Amino acid sequence: MQANERPAFHAPAAATAEGAHPPSSSPSSERRRRRSEDPVTALHYQLAAARSAGHLEAVVLVDDSGCLVAGAGAWPVCEELAAYAPLLANPSAVASASVGSRVAALSPEVEVRSLDFDGAEVLLCGRGGAAARGDSMSRAAAGCLRILRAAA
Repeated sequence: MQANERPAFHAPAAATAEGAHPPSSSPSSERRRRRSEDPVTALHYQLAAARSAGHLEAVVLVDDSGCLVAGAGAWPVCEELAAYAPLLANPSAVASASVGSRVAALSPEVEVRSLDFDGAEVLLCGRGGAAARGDSMSRAAAGCLRILRAAA
C-alpha cells in the first residue's frame, strides 16, 4: 500500500458471512467476493473491483457538483477526480485559465460517464488503465446504478 492510499474497507462480519449470500446461490458460485448491505460500502466494493479489473489508478462516483460519494484508489487522486469530474464532463463550464489547463492535462487519462439516477445526475470518473478502462467503467456504471436503485 502506498503512503497516500487509504486502507481497504472491510465489510462487517454479517456482510461477509455465508448467510449473506442469496438463498439461490451457494458461496462457491457467488461471483462477488465482497458484499455489503450498506450502500456506501457496496459502492466502494464496486469501484474497487472496477479499479482492479481496469488497472485504473482511481475511480470515483460524485454528484453533479463534485461532491465525492464513493471512491477507490489513493485518496488525493480520488479527491482531485471528484473536484474536476463536473468540469471534465462539461469543459465549456471552465472559467479560469489555470483550471482549464488542469482539465486539459487530465482529459487524455480520464474517462467520465454521466449516469442518470432518478432524474439526478451522478458522475463516474476513472483515471488510468487506458486499454481496459472502457469495459471496466461500463461494469462500474451498471453496478453503481444497481446499488443506488436498491438503496432508494
